[in-house]
Amino acid sequence: MTSDRVIDLLQKAYGDEMETVMNYQTNAIVLDGVRAEEIKQSLQQDIQEELTHAGQLGNRLKQLDARPPSSAEFTPRQDSLRPPKDSTDVLSVIRGVLDAEEDAIETYRSLIDAAEDADDPVTEDLAVTILADEEAHRTEFRGFEKEYQND
Repeated sequence: MTSDRVIDLLQKAYGDEMETVMNYQTNAIVLDGVRAEEIKQSLQQDIQEELTHAGQLGNRLKQLDARPPSSAEFTPRQDSLRPPKDSTDVLSVIRGVLDAEEDAIETYRSLIDAAEDADDPVTEDLAVTILADEEAHRTEFRGFEKEYQND
């Protein structure tokens, strides 16, 4: 029997992935300036990956006789990833992405531990796979941050 902690973490991760999609999409639309183009393209590319993660998490919840949260159950938490007032403030978006990735990495590490404790290797494997994607994305945006800080 899968633990309530596994279900709670799967639901949190699902909500976080969906919020990330919304914020990536909005930032990709509102950012302005020549320097913003590479970031906008990266965000657009990552939207599909984040949607795939949400789908995988939602399907796992269903397999465990649980459900992904709906919009009525959603509480936004990614304050730093919300679009900046200044549409040319690319660095704030990069830092917001890094904050969101750090939170996701922490969530997936907790999910790995909880799934291991619950003897749920399927959820553990899913979390490990998604964790690798999130760590790769964090690395990409750390590179962007270094470039923008040096300008």
